[in-house]
Amino acid sequence: MAHMTSPVTSRALTVGFDLDMTLIDSRPGIRACYQALSVRTGTFIDADLAVTRLGPPLAEELINWFPAEQVGAMADVYREMYPTYAIDATLAMAGAREAIAAVRAAGGRAIVVTAKYEPNAKLHLSHLGIDADAVIGNLWAEGKAEALREHDAGVYVGDHTGDVRGARMARALSVAVATGPCDADELRAAGADVVLKDLLEFPAWLADHRRTHA
Repeated sequence: MAHMTSPVTSRALTVGFDLDMTLIDSRPGIRACYQALSVRTGTFIDADLAVTRLGPPLAEELINWFPAEQVGAMADVYREMYPTYAIDATLAMAGAREAIAAVRAAGGRAIVVTAKYEPNAKLHLSHLGIDADAVIGNLWAEGKAEALREHDAGVYVGDHTGDVRGARMARALSVAVATGPCDADELRAAGADVVLKDLLEFPAWLADHRRTHA
């Protein structure tokens, strides 16, 4: 139980959130961007398949469609195209704004730590009116621990087993939401301390957690 009780009680409240499929449903926008990249490059990309496995860095998806030596250049092209195709089509996940508000109401800070290219992550949040205290991009799985430790986050909320690994590496409480590519059983097996159906359940969980660990 030590892992579950120590992170928040020993720190001022800072909660980290993943972005794709945690705070935002970026599938329609990413699908559109992959389709545009396919047209631009003349390379087949199964955009419907690609959006079922969001979470890992862009290069891990592009390697399925482009030769290894082209992946870096194609990632640059994709990121350049992304604001045109992906921002307007992306919606906030149910409960996203309420989750951020719950952290603020508790006197805490809400930060976003994501594998997404940081400028595009900030565009999403600005477009959707989701106000984070800090946005740190280009970090995946255990790499997310770097930012979580830097900001002294005691909780990290994500939808992927990679998010669970990042939280545990940072010695933060891993709160998982089953709204992405990993189901509840996968998230528990990866070591999530808490698994919620979605962010709509987060405010009540946070209130209960603070009450029982005060």
